[in-house]
Amino acid sequence: MFEVKKVIGSLLMPLPLTLLLLALALLFIAKTHRKSYLLSWVLMISLWAFSTPFVADKLISPMEAKLHPFPIHQHQDVDYILVLGCGLNPNDRLTANLQLSGCALSRLTEGLRLSHHYPKAYLIVSGAGHGKTTSSRLMANTAIALGTPANKIMQNPRARDTADEALLLASKLVDSKVALVTSASHMTRAQDLFAAQGIDTIAAPVQFYGFTNTPGYKRYIASASVLQAVTTYAHEVLGQQWIALRRMIDPQSI
Repeated sequence: MFEVKKVIGSLLMPLPLTLLLLALALLFIAKTHRKSYLLSWVLMISLWAFSTPFVADKLISPMEAKLHPFPIHQHQDVDYILVLGCGLNPNDRLTANLQLSGCALSRLTEGLRLSHHYPKAYLIVSGAGHGKTTSSRLMANTAIALGTPANKIMQNPRARDTADEALLLASKLVDSKVALVTSASHMTRAQDLFAAQGIDTIAAPVQFYGFTNTPGYKRYIASASVLQAVTTYAHEVLGQQWIALRRMIDPQSI
């Protein structure tokens, strides 16, 4: 009964419910334009498939398997803990932590965990934002509120993307031991961009999706959160191809 309740509840969520209603509508529309009709089914089924944990696991798990949590036991010390920026939702009525996206909070949490193990290391929080409110400032204020000394925090508020972050921090981080905190999906591209600036980093990935252990009754049900995960990884694949193209045109560009 529990699983039946969960299956029905999952199917009534906006994405699967919309796709089911579209399928129902397709059953009743005229089939005179056979190619368009078949294409509509293919597209709808594809969207459903990409939104299921079963397909997402096949796409994402091989990439996540290459990454591991930061190996604290292998490193006695680090010089810098660099937390890359992520989303924010500026709202002056809220405290700093409530203005950070889930992605940013996940990265900052790992940065603070590493700061606990490496109290001599500087915590660098990076990322621009909207107007005067930047991702770096919100993360810095959150870290201070949680007990990190302000004099151990450095901000990088002008970086609009990962390439900016690497370029702006290069002079400070070259020849230093740097723990790089970012999402698992983003880590390969981020390390590549920092390496291009002469910065060697130690991966400290967060946000592993881990669809492998999804309960069986949910593996084939479309989910907006799963589709978001697949979209995130697709964004990273395109980002890597874009970097490769730019370097092909101009090896010094990025």
